[in-house]
Amino acid sequence: MARVYDFMVGGKDHFAVDRTAAEHAMAIMPDAPEAGRACRAFLRRAVRYLAAEAGVRQFLDIGSGLPTQTNVHQVAYEVDPAAHVVYVDNDPMVLVHGRALLADESNTKVIEADVRAPREILEHPVVRECLNFDEPVALLLLSILHHVHDSEDPGAIAATLRDALPSGSHLAIIHFWDPAGEHPRISAKVREVEQVFNETMGTGRWRRREEIQAYFGDFEMIEPGLVPLAEWRPGDEAPAEQTDTYYTMIGGVARKP
Repeated sequence: MARVYDFMVGGKDHFAVDRTAAEHAMAIMPDAPEAGRACRAFLRRAVRYLAAEAGVRQFLDIGSGLPTQTNVHQVAYEVDPAAHVVYVDNDPMVLVHGRALLADESNTKVIEADVRAPREILEHPVVRECLNFDEPVALLLLSILHHVHDSEDPGAIAATLRDALPSGSHLAIIHFWDPAGEHPRISAKVREVEQVFNETMGTGRWRRREEIQAYFGDFEMIEPGLVPLAEWRPGDEAPAEQTDTYYTMIGGVARKP
């Protein structure tokens, strides 16, 4: 998945099989690469908010994907160069590229682990060494829970990770969104794309708003809540064109009371 996303956002670290999978999806929804760019823009805005406004100095990014421009640690360092970041991904290629990128970084680490084993992540020695769970932590689940099958209980995974966070921590989520009755025509399209993803890559679940909202548990949503990515605190950014893809991904940030 990391390599498919890399292709979608114009990167170079992917193979022919990854391009094929992405092109199948783009045949149904040609503006799909816009979703990749919207995800990176949301990441930048969310991390900047967490560091500059919420005062968070520790970040746990699970399902981080291949390093690109404006990674989490780069955005956080703009606010405080002493911020700590741990990247987690289950793709060995991510580990290789991440370690190369972070060779000179003492406060940012990358580990190979799987979101489906959340306790292993929380107990990983690098995580425990780099992050202090007595202080607020920003947990980033950006474009990862939609690759967890229903049978693997993404709700329980999210709950395990939430429960480990101290008060004042934050949770940011990006998720494939089935707009259902809000946009029935687009809902029908995402069902087609979902079939392609599961036939070519094995994972990809477009869930409804209430399902995604449940992953935040009792955390307090930060305004404007759970919205299409371009609508989350866009600031001075130019308004995004409201194509079909605009309504296929949703995101938000919440704070643990």
